[in-house]
Amino acid sequence: MTSIYNQTIKLFGSYPEPAFESSEQQAAVWGRQWGCDNDVGQIRLCLMHRPGDEMNIIEPAMRIEEIGSFGDRQKGWYFQSDVIPDWDEFRLQHDNLAELLRSEGVEVVMLDSVEADGIKSIYTRDSSIAINGGALVTRLARSIRRGEEAHVSRTLANLGMPILRTLHGTALMEGGSFAWLNSKTAVIARSICVNDEGCDQVEQVLNAQGVELLRIDMCGYDIHIDGALTMIDVNLAIVDPDLLPYGFLRKLDALGIATVEIDERDDPWIVNCLALAPGRVIMPRGMSSTTESRLQQLNIEVIEIDYDKVQLNGGGIHCSTCPLIRDSVD
Repeated sequence: MTSIYNQTIKLFGSYPEPAFESSEQQAAVWGRQWGCDNDVGQIRLCLMHRPGDEMNIIEPAMRIEEIGSFGDRQKGWYFQSDVIPDWDEFRLQHDNLAELLRSEGVEVVMLDSVEADGIKSIYTRDSSIAINGGALVTRLARSIRRGEEAHVSRTLANLGMPILRTLHGTALMEGGSFAWLNSKTAVIARSICVNDEGCDQVEQVLNAQGVELLRIDMCGYDIHIDGALTMIDVNLAIVDPDLLPYGFLRKLDALGIATVEIDERDDPWIVNCLALAPGRVIMPRGMSSTTESRLQQLNIEVIEIDYDKVQLNGGGIHCSTCPLIRDSVD
């Protein structure tokens, strides 16, 4: 019996190659090539959440004077702005973004569910990030967002997307503070929402794939790098240089990444944009003629949409979209 077992093991042994992330293994085991290794390739699949009844908890009676906005101290939720938008207009702007993506050939999928008070769940960028072969589920920092991890995990599992790591322990990390610079280099920005343990756990997975993870610090109480930098083409980023460390700006130059710097006449939300494909970008209205001219000179095609109502909740176009599959640009 032992001899038969030994011969069977030799004949039908274990095979580490091809790798999990290879197109052969992804197709055979997981049904399609999952994930992203860049932030500008054509988006094929994108995760969003249409705001629902959870927004109804925000009402004038919940005003907290010391923050100049609305919230519930006991439950830990807060609204970002002094103005409560018309929720029909708020949802319409989100619907228009989703429809624009679909018109560009993107498959848009929605979260299966959210917390009853999950007013930030619309910002799907933060609860997971897509890397080569699957997703990392993050661990959100603030109590207002804790619990989103479970909902995104169920949604990804139902889609059939591999979850390569769920951040755990004392790790804190939100996807808005992560960006691909190229297929072998990513950046993560520490802040109140991202700690060293979160960086370490993300780095472990990326290093195993041969990806270098740069670490920088956000300025003051800024929380996410996507308010300061977004890739809009291969080796091209739009940036707010006042919100990024000088050493990192030098690193971008060393990597061959050019930058378009916004100016004082720009609405800063234009940095929180989304590349649909190389050089084709969705931006909120608010771009100055100077920045528009710079982008035109670089052959960047911009599609402008109204998104000011959604921004009142503290996130923009980039925040509201989590690409799960992008084409490679290598």
